[in-house]
Amino acid sequence: MEEEKKRILCVGLVCLDIINVVDKYPEEDTDSRCLSQRWQRGGNASNSCTVLSLLGESCAFMGSLSAGPVADFILEDFQKFHIDVSLVSEHAQCVLPASVVISNISTGSRTILHMNRNLPDVTAEEFSKVDLRQFKWIHWEGRNADEQVKMIQQVVKHNSTLPQQQRITISVEIEKTRETLYQLFPHGDVVFVSKDVARHFGFLTAEAALRGLYSRVKQGAVLVCAWAEKGADALGPDGLLVHSDAFPPEALVDTLGAGDTFNAAVIYTLSNGGSLQDALTFGCRVAGRKCGFHGYDGIREKFTEN
Repeated sequence: MEEEKKRILCVGLVCLDIINVVDKYPEEDTDSRCLSQRWQRGGNASNSCTVLSLLGESCAFMGSLSAGPVADFILEDFQKFHIDVSLVSEHAQCVLPASVVISNISTGSRTILHMNRNLPDVTAEEFSKVDLRQFKWIHWEGRNADEQVKMIQQVVKHNSTLPQQQRITISVEIEKTRETLYQLFPHGDVVFVSKDVARHFGFLTAEAALRGLYSRVKQGAVLVCAWAEKGADALGPDGLLVHSDAFPPEALVDTLGAGDTFNAAVIYTLSNGGSLQDALTFGCRVAGRKCGFHGYDGIREKFTEN
Protein backbone atom coordinates (compact mmCIF):
# COMPACT_ATOMS: atom_id res chain seq x y z
CA MET A 1 0.00 0.00 0.00
CA GLU A 2 2.87 2.35 0.87
CA GLU A 3 4.03 2.31 -2.77
CA GLU A 4 0.55 3.21 -4.03
CA LYS A 5 0.58 6.53 -2.17
CA LYS A 6 3.84 7.76 -3.66
CA ARG A 7 3.56 10.63 -6.10
CA ILE A 8 5.26 12.19 -9.10
CA LEU A 9 7.15 15.49 -8.79
CA CYS A 10 7.85 17.78 -11.74
CA VAL A 11 10.54 20.44 -11.35
CA GLY A 12 10.71 23.39 -13.75
CA LEU A 13 8.85 26.42 -15.04
CA VAL A 14 5.41 27.80 -14.45
CA CYS A 15 4.42 30.91 -16.40
CA LEU A 16 1.38 32.73 -17.69
CA ASP A 17 0.35 31.93 -21.26
CA ILE A 18 -1.77 34.60 -22.96
CA ILE A 19 -3.21 32.68 -25.88
CA ASN A 20 -4.59 34.49 -28.91
CA VAL A 21 -6.55 32.20 -31.23
CA VAL A 22 -6.55 33.34 -34.88
CA ASP A 23 -7.79 31.87 -38.16
CA LYS A 24 -4.71 33.06 -40.03
CA TYR A 25 -1.29 34.22 -38.96
CA PRO A 26 -1.19 38.05 -38.81
CA GLU A 27 0.97 40.06 -41.17
CA GLU A 28 3.49 42.44 -39.65
CA ASP A 29 2.26 45.98 -38.97
CA THR A 30 -1.44 45.14 -39.33
CA ASP A 31 -4.37 45.33 -36.94
CA SER A 32 -6.52 42.18 -36.78
CA ARG A 33 -9.01 40.57 -34.42
CA CYS A 34 -8.52 37.30 -32.53
CA LEU A 35 -11.23 34.65 -32.56
CA SER A 36 -10.66 34.37 -28.82
CA GLN A 37 -8.13 35.11 -26.12
CA ARG A 38 -7.52 33.29 -22.85
CA TRP A 39 -5.13 33.11 -19.94
CA GLN A 40 -3.70 29.68 -19.25
CA ARG A 41 -1.15 28.37 -16.78
CA GLY A 42 1.88 27.32 -18.82
CA GLY A 43 5.47 26.10 -18.52
CA ASN A 44 6.66 22.60 -19.45
CA ALA A 45 6.80 21.06 -15.97
CA SER A 46 3.58 22.81 -14.98
CA ASN A 47 1.76 21.50 -18.08
CA SER A 48 3.03 17.97 -17.47
CA CYS A 49 1.60 18.14 -13.94
CA THR A 50 -1.77 19.14 -15.37
CA VAL A 51 -1.82 16.13 -17.69
CA LEU A 52 -0.61 13.71 -14.99
CA SER A 53 -3.40 14.94 -12.72
CA LEU A 54 -6.02 14.60 -15.47
CA LEU A 55 -4.86 11.03 -16.07
CA GLY A 56 -5.54 10.32 -12.39
CA GLU A 57 -1.99 10.55 -11.03
CA SER A 58 -1.18 12.29 -7.77
CA CYS A 59 1.52 14.87 -8.45
CA ALA A 60 3.38 17.90 -7.16
CA PHE A 61 5.06 20.87 -8.84
CA MET A 62 8.29 22.50 -7.72
CA GLY A 63 9.24 25.85 -9.21
CA SER A 64 9.37 29.58 -8.56
CA LEU A 65 6.53 32.05 -8.46
CA SER A 66 6.26 35.81 -8.01
CA ALA A 67 3.62 37.52 -5.87
CA GLY A 68 0.52 39.37 -7.07
CA PRO A 69 -2.72 38.80 -8.99
CA VAL A 70 -1.14 36.79 -11.84
CA ALA A 71 0.52 34.46 -9.35
CA ASP A 72 -2.85 34.12 -7.58
CA PHE A 73 -4.41 33.05 -10.90
CA ILE A 74 -1.63 30.46 -11.33
CA LEU A 75 -2.01 29.06 -7.79
CA GLU A 76 -5.80 28.87 -8.16
CA ASP A 77 -5.37 26.93 -11.40
CA PHE A 78 -2.93 24.47 -9.79
CA GLN A 79 -5.54 23.96 -7.07
CA LYS A 80 -8.27 23.35 -9.67
CA PHE A 81 -6.23 20.43 -11.01
CA HIS A 82 -5.37 19.11 -7.50
CA ILE A 83 -1.63 19.69 -8.01
CA ASP A 84 0.39 20.04 -4.80
CA VAL A 85 2.26 23.36 -4.75
CA SER A 86 3.73 23.15 -1.25
CA LEU A 87 7.24 23.09 -2.78
CA VAL A 88 6.77 26.32 -4.77
CA SER A 89 9.02 29.16 -3.62
CA GLU A 90 7.71 32.72 -3.80
CA HIS A 91 9.88 35.65 -4.89
CA ALA A 92 7.92 38.79 -4.04
CA GLN A 93 10.11 41.29 -5.91
CA CYS A 94 10.24 39.34 -9.19
CA VAL A 95 8.11 39.36 -12.33
CA LEU A 96 6.30 36.18 -13.33
CA PRO A 97 7.45 34.84 -16.73
CA ALA A 98 4.82 35.20 -19.45
CA SER A 99 4.33 33.95 -22.98
CA VAL A 100 2.21 35.55 -25.66
CA VAL A 101 1.02 32.73 -27.89
CA ILE A 102 -0.48 33.02 -31.38
CA SER A 103 -2.50 29.84 -31.92
CA ASN A 104 -3.51 29.43 -35.57
CA ILE A 105 -6.54 27.13 -35.93
CA SER A 106 -6.07 26.87 -39.72
CA THR A 107 -2.74 25.06 -39.32
CA GLY A 108 -2.64 24.10 -35.62
CA SER A 109 0.66 25.98 -35.27
CA ARG A 110 1.60 27.91 -32.15
CA THR A 111 4.04 30.81 -32.18
CA ILE A 112 5.44 31.83 -28.81
CA LEU A 113 7.00 35.07 -27.57
CA HIS A 114 8.42 34.43 -24.11
CA MET A 115 9.45 36.92 -21.43
CA ASN A 116 11.42 35.87 -18.35
CA ARG A 117 13.04 38.84 -16.66
CA ASN A 118 14.26 38.04 -13.20
CA LEU A 119 12.52 35.05 -11.62
CA PRO A 120 15.21 32.61 -10.41
CA ASP A 121 14.93 28.86 -10.98
CA VAL A 122 14.82 26.34 -8.14
CA THR A 123 18.22 25.78 -6.51
CA ALA A 124 19.84 22.60 -5.23
CA GLU A 125 19.74 24.11 -1.75
CA GLU A 126 15.95 24.53 -1.95
CA PHE A 127 15.64 21.00 -3.30
CA SER A 128 17.68 19.60 -0.38
CA LYS A 129 14.76 20.43 1.94
CA VAL A 130 12.35 18.15 0.03
CA ASP A 131 11.26 14.91 1.73
CA LEU A 132 12.09 12.52 -1.10
CA ARG A 133 10.31 9.57 0.55
CA GLN A 134 6.94 10.75 -0.78
CA PHE A 135 7.90 10.40 -4.46
CA LYS A 136 8.22 7.46 -6.84
CA TRP A 137 9.30 9.55 -9.85
CA ILE A 138 10.90 12.99 -10.25
CA HIS A 139 10.96 14.76 -13.62
CA TRP A 140 13.20 17.72 -14.44
CA GLU A 141 12.50 20.15 -17.26
CA GLY A 142 16.04 21.07 -18.33
CA ARG A 143 16.71 24.66 -17.24
CA ASN A 144 19.48 25.65 -14.78
CA ALA A 145 21.32 22.41 -15.48
CA ASP A 146 24.29 23.00 -13.15
CA GLU A 147 21.90 23.15 -10.21
CA GLN A 148 19.67 20.39 -11.54
CA VAL A 149 22.60 17.96 -11.73
CA LYS A 150 23.22 18.64 -8.02
CA MET A 151 19.52 17.96 -7.29
CA ILE A 152 19.66 14.68 -9.19
CA GLN A 153 22.78 13.68 -7.25
CA GLN A 154 20.79 14.13 -4.05
CA VAL A 155 18.18 11.69 -5.39
CA VAL A 156 20.87 9.20 -6.46
CA LYS A 157 22.31 9.35 -2.92
CA HIS A 158 18.82 8.81 -1.46
CA ASN A 159 18.25 5.86 -3.84
CA SER A 160 21.52 4.21 -2.85
CA THR A 161 20.07 3.48 0.60
CA LEU A 162 16.97 1.77 -0.80
CA PRO A 163 16.13 -1.57 -2.44
CA GLN A 164 15.61 -1.35 -6.23
CA GLN A 165 11.79 -1.40 -6.14
CA GLN A 166 11.63 1.57 -3.74
CA ARG A 167 13.99 3.82 -5.65
CA ILE A 168 12.83 7.06 -7.28
CA THR A 169 12.94 7.06 -11.09
CA ILE A 170 14.64 10.14 -12.53
CA SER A 171 13.60 11.66 -15.85
CA VAL A 172 14.95 14.73 -17.62
CA GLU A 173 13.73 16.72 -20.60
CA ILE A 174 16.29 18.34 -22.91
CA GLU A 175 14.14 20.54 -25.11
CA LYS A 176 16.11 23.71 -25.82
CA THR A 177 19.27 23.90 -27.93
CA ARG A 178 21.43 25.24 -25.11
CA GLU A 179 24.90 23.80 -24.61
CA THR A 180 24.60 23.81 -20.81
CA LEU A 181 21.54 21.51 -20.93
CA TYR A 182 23.44 18.69 -22.63
CA GLN A 183 25.17 17.83 -19.34
CA LEU A 184 21.79 16.35 -18.26
CA PHE A 185 21.98 13.46 -20.77
CA PRO A 186 23.83 11.04 -18.43
CA HIS A 187 21.67 11.81 -15.39
CA GLY A 188 18.23 10.44 -16.27
CA ASP A 189 16.81 6.93 -16.09
CA VAL A 190 14.49 8.24 -18.80
CA VAL A 191 15.72 11.07 -21.04
CA PHE A 192 13.38 13.01 -23.34
CA VAL A 193 15.25 14.74 -26.15
CA SER A 194 13.37 17.13 -28.44
CA LYS A 195 13.21 17.20 -32.22
CA ASP A 196 14.87 20.66 -32.07
CA VAL A 197 17.85 19.32 -30.13
CA ALA A 198 18.10 16.26 -32.39
CA ARG A 199 18.16 18.47 -35.48
CA HIS A 200 20.69 20.77 -33.82
CA PHE A 201 22.99 17.73 -33.60
CA GLY A 202 22.39 17.07 -37.31
CA PHE A 203 19.91 14.19 -37.06
CA LEU A 204 17.01 14.15 -39.50
CA THR A 205 14.88 11.41 -37.93
CA ALA A 206 14.04 10.27 -34.40
CA GLU A 207 15.71 6.90 -35.03
CA ALA A 208 18.95 8.52 -36.19
CA ALA A 209 18.89 10.83 -33.16
CA LEU A 210 18.43 7.94 -30.72
CA ARG A 211 21.21 5.87 -32.29
CA GLY A 212 23.50 8.90 -32.40
CA LEU A 213 22.79 10.27 -28.92
CA TYR A 214 22.39 7.04 -26.93
CA SER A 215 26.08 6.97 -26.01
CA ARG A 216 25.47 10.14 -23.97
CA VAL A 217 22.98 8.52 -21.57
CA LYS A 218 23.92 6.35 -18.60
CA GLN A 219 23.95 2.56 -18.65
CA GLY A 220 20.44 1.15 -18.47
CA ALA A 221 18.69 4.40 -19.41
CA VAL A 222 15.87 4.92 -21.90
CA LEU A 223 16.16 7.70 -24.50
CA VAL A 224 12.91 9.03 -26.00
CA CYS A 225 12.45 11.32 -28.99
CA ALA A 226 9.06 12.56 -30.27
CA TRP A 227 8.95 13.83 -33.84
CA ALA A 228 5.59 15.62 -34.18
CA GLU A 229 3.45 14.06 -36.94
CA LYS A 230 5.98 11.24 -37.43
CA GLY A 231 5.18 9.85 -33.96
CA ALA A 232 7.88 8.95 -31.45
CA ASP A 233 10.74 6.52 -30.97
CA ALA A 234 12.57 5.21 -27.91
CA LEU A 235 15.72 3.22 -27.33
CA GLY A 236 16.46 1.24 -24.18
CA PRO A 237 19.43 -0.76 -22.89
CA ASP A 238 18.42 -3.82 -24.96
CA GLY A 239 19.26 -1.87 -28.13
CA LEU A 240 15.80 -2.44 -29.61
CA LEU A 241 14.17 0.59 -31.19
CA VAL A 242 10.55 1.09 -30.17
CA HIS A 243 8.24 3.20 -32.35
CA SER A 244 4.72 4.58 -32.20
CA ASP A 245 2.96 6.31 -35.04
CA ALA A 246 1.28 9.63 -34.34
CA PHE A 247 -2.48 9.74 -33.69
CA PRO A 248 -3.52 13.02 -35.32
CA PRO A 249 -6.94 14.44 -34.41
CA GLU A 250 -9.62 14.88 -37.08
CA ALA A 251 -8.87 18.61 -37.02
CA LEU A 252 -5.67 20.16 -35.72
CA VAL A 253 -6.76 22.85 -33.25
CA ASP A 254 -4.11 23.54 -30.60
CA THR A 255 -0.57 22.07 -30.48
CA LEU A 256 0.51 24.21 -27.50
CA GLY A 257 1.78 21.84 -24.79
CA ALA A 258 1.61 18.72 -26.98
CA GLY A 259 5.19 17.79 -26.05
CA ASP A 260 4.51 18.28 -22.35
CA THR A 261 1.40 16.10 -22.75
CA PHE A 262 3.42 13.37 -24.48
CA ASN A 263 6.08 13.42 -21.72
CA ALA A 264 3.43 13.21 -18.99
CA ALA A 265 1.61 10.30 -20.61
CA VAL A 266 4.88 8.37 -21.07
CA ILE A 267 5.85 9.02 -17.43
CA TYR A 268 2.35 8.02 -16.30
CA THR A 269 2.55 4.67 -18.09
CA LEU A 270 6.11 3.79 -17.09
CA SER A 271 5.57 4.85 -13.46
CA ASN A 272 2.60 2.48 -13.28
CA GLY A 273 4.56 -0.50 -14.60
CA GLY A 274 3.70 -0.26 -18.31
CA SER A 275 6.11 -1.33 -21.06
CA LEU A 276 8.14 1.11 -23.15
CA GLN A 277 5.96 0.30 -26.18
CA ASP A 278 2.78 0.93 -24.17
CA ALA A 279 4.19 4.20 -22.85
CA LEU A 280 5.20 5.47 -26.27
CA THR A 281 1.86 4.56 -27.85
CA PHE A 282 -0.12 6.08 -24.98
CA GLY A 283 2.05 9.21 -25.14
CA CYS A 284 1.30 9.64 -28.84
CA ARG A 285 -2.40 8.90 -28.37
CA VAL A 286 -2.89 11.44 -25.56
CA ALA A 287 -0.75 14.12 -27.25
CA GLY A 288 -2.54 13.57 -30.58
CA ARG A 289 -5.96 13.81 -29.01
CA LYS A 290 -4.92 16.94 -27.07
CA CYS A 291 -4.09 18.68 -30.38
CA GLY A 292 -7.78 18.38 -31.29
CA PHE A 293 -9.02 20.78 -28.59
CA HIS A 294 -7.96 23.92 -26.74
CA GLY A 295 -6.22 23.47 -23.40
CA TYR A 296 -6.15 20.18 -21.47
CA ASP A 297 -9.56 19.61 -19.88
CA GLY A 298 -10.67 17.18 -22.59
CA ILE A 299 -8.00 14.67 -21.54
CA ARG A 300 -9.87 13.60 -18.43
CA GLU A 301 -12.99 12.22 -20.06
CA LYS A 302 -11.15 10.74 -23.03
CA PHE A 303 -8.45 8.82 -21.18
CA THR A 304 -9.26 8.15 -17.56
CA GLU A 305 -11.26 5.06 -18.47
CA ASN A 306 -8.06 3.46 -19.87
